[in-house]
Amino acid sequence: MNAPGPSPGFGGSEAGSDVEPIPPILLNKDYEAPSLFLPENLLREARRQKHLPELAVPKVCLLDPDGDIVRHLATTGEGQRHTGWACYHTDMWVTNLRGLPIGVVGLAVGAPFAVLVAEQLSASGAELIISVTSAGQVKPLADPPYFVLIDKALRDEGTSLHYQPPAAWSRLPNHLGPPLRHALIGLPERVFSGASWTTDAPYRETQDAIAVAHEADVVCVEMEAAALYAYAAARNRDVVCFAHITNTMALTDNDFEKGIANGAHGALAIVEVTARVLT
Repeated sequence: MNAPGPSPGFGGSEAGSDVEPIPPILLNKDYEAPSLFLPENLLREARRQKHLPELAVPKVCLLDPDGDIVRHLATTGEGQRHTGWACYHTDMWVTNLRGLPIGVVGLAVGAPFAVLVAEQLSASGAELIISVTSAGQVKPLADPPYFVLIDKALRDEGTSLHYQPPAAWSRLPNHLGPPLRHALIGLPERVFSGASWTTDAPYRETQDAIAVAHEADVVCVEMEAAALYAYAAARNRDVVCFAHITNTMALTDNDFEKGIANGAHGALAIVEVTARVLT
């Protein structure tokens, strides 16, 4: 399916024309066409250059954009580096949650980076990808910190447009939601369900933009979920996104507090339940 455009090129307006140019991100998208640049090929060359063994990653992998979980695993000795993870940009730490191995990749912040890593995780053997990202509160569900299982994400970013035709929302895969919501009820951590707003520009969260998100019943704002869910839909992958609501966009003092161990214990508890229910 091709997005509409005035020409096969990048479009534009001629001198004296009142036709506004169409941004390139909306042009020349064939969602059925295979990519020439594949994550498998990149990983192959990274292994060659770094002299790495070809080792599969754990079947369940976690994206930790803030890096607090990775730092917790490193400082406590509860995680070990994966010696075959061939990503050029990140390291992977593997931890064991009561017999369940989990690969954790930190600091993949923002939609493009998160999907880049997700593609490489899937190509390396991951069957379930979980993201736990710090998020700002839009519509209060409780006093922060608390967690939100993201049911759907407002697509105010660019990466999803390369995987799915333009639309307002990306959604949690249908088959994952019901069993997961039921399993999360009994946790000591507070976990709600709701919609998020995914943005590429956190410092452009204007009053008007927040009002629009609030009107759409969005409960939080973050930077990855819409793109990860679009990737999941396009590639038929299992991806689950959680938001850790830690702040009110620094509009009050003592913001951005995550709790004990910077929220690592709570996040890993949610990851363990998610992994056991969905794998």
